[in-house]
Amino acid sequence: MFINGEWIEARSGATFEVTNPATGEVIGVVPDGAGEDATAAIDAAHGAFRDWSRTTAHERSRLLYRAWELMTERSEQLAELMTREQGKPLKAARAEVKYAADFLIWFAEEAKRISGDWLPSPRPDQRFLSVKAPVGVVAAITPWNYPISMLTRKMGPALAAGCTLVLKPAEATPLCARASYEVFIDAGVPAGVINLVTASDPRPVGEVFTGDSRVAKLTFTGSTAVGRQLAAKSAANLQRISVELGGHAPFIVFPDADPVHAAKGAAALKFLNAGQACISPNRLYVPRQHLQAFTDTLCTRVSRLQTGNGLEEGIGVGPLINDAAVAKVETQVEDARAKGAQVPVGGRRITQGLHAHGHFYEPTVLTGVTAEMNIYREETFGPVAPVIPYDDPDEVIALANDTHYGLAAYVYTRDIGTAMRAFEDLRFGIIGINDVNPTSASVPFGGMGDSGIGREGGHEGIAEYQETKTGGFVI
Repeated sequence: MFINGEWIEARSGATFEVTNPATGEVIGVVPDGAGEDATAAIDAAHGAFRDWSRTTAHERSRLLYRAWELMTERSEQLAELMTREQGKPLKAARAEVKYAADFLIWFAEEAKRISGDWLPSPRPDQRFLSVKAPVGVVAAITPWNYPISMLTRKMGPALAAGCTLVLKPAEATPLCARASYEVFIDAGVPAGVINLVTASDPRPVGEVFTGDSRVAKLTFTGSTAVGRQLAAKSAANLQRISVELGGHAPFIVFPDADPVHAAKGAAALKFLNAGQACISPNRLYVPRQHLQAFTDTLCTRVSRLQTGNGLEEGIGVGPLINDAAVAKVETQVEDARAKGAQVPVGGRRITQGLHAHGHFYEPTVLTGVTAEMNIYREETFGPVAPVIPYDDPDEVIALANDTHYGLAAYVYTRDIGTAMRAFEDLRFGIIGINDVNPTSASVPFGGMGDSGIGREGGHEGIAEYQETKTGGFVI
């Protein structure tokens, strides 16, 4: 772990192993921290806050810019580590490292755009000044599915704003977190400003994060169930909180769209990261008159995908993160099959040959999906594309909005009026119009309802780590 500028072991001396989800082999051993280690990390972050918060915006910008340079230089090593630890194909890992670096250079510039305002007073002898100040110590909890970009999406704005930070990475991907910290350390971050606690059991660390009054803000990316628990506990200390949670994204093909083009987009997006993305489309709504063309194209594309170790050439879909993830996908597919869904492609766990020791499930297409099936309501987080036919374009928006989640949605249409009405009526924070990648470091990312609170990236991203201070001056 990294606490107060030093790499140290857990106070208990305990460790845990990190395995490759494609092969089952042990690829590393890391300290198994607990509550006392989290407290020590908060001690360090609290002690470093005064000096770090007084650095100039230009100093913080230079550090983030240097971190961007180093991450870019080390991109291949980081991508290979990510593929071994998390499983995604190497091409996708390279894309993620670039995305992660984008947050560093974006917030390097945002640091210099922090400003205030002179505000008018009704009194001639009075002036008001409103400025932004860092919130203080930030506790961050990051997920395994994007194990580097989710770090920089939090660390970039926190450091740019002048906050200090304690990070607890996902227990499945601590090696990526350690390698990312080495980037910041080599960029010159002072002791105590960033701290890293690894743990196989996140609960004791979470208890400290939500219970220590010195933690001013908690930021979490992960499941809705855990996000609710953390938010409830943080409320007792009135901590600032931002949580980016689950999703159940609709993918709507309107009757005027090209169904072949839309199916190609769906195939490219759905199986990215083996479907293990909160913005992955989980409900593919297709007009009945286009159902055959869409399904034929989708099935052809999906049947060509090769599943395996992401370090091998030609692999398009890697393993799921663990056996529980495979079991969840299996349960949803079997439930749908039992209730009448067809499975023209895939539909089973892969356990033979080179796949024998990994966590693999075939890229799968389900057709004839109905509202009675669990997959219609539950987030899958796996390589399954459920196709849902519909008849009335006026009702499909209501079908898409019929969920407690509100993170991402996708629309295919060639009519500007249809696109604009869909954009306005869909209750989701991120909407791709003929676009399967509506994200960037320069735009806000986040959702509505059970998909979270707050936004990351864009101009809003740094505001999550700032307080507003107002001064009244009598002259």
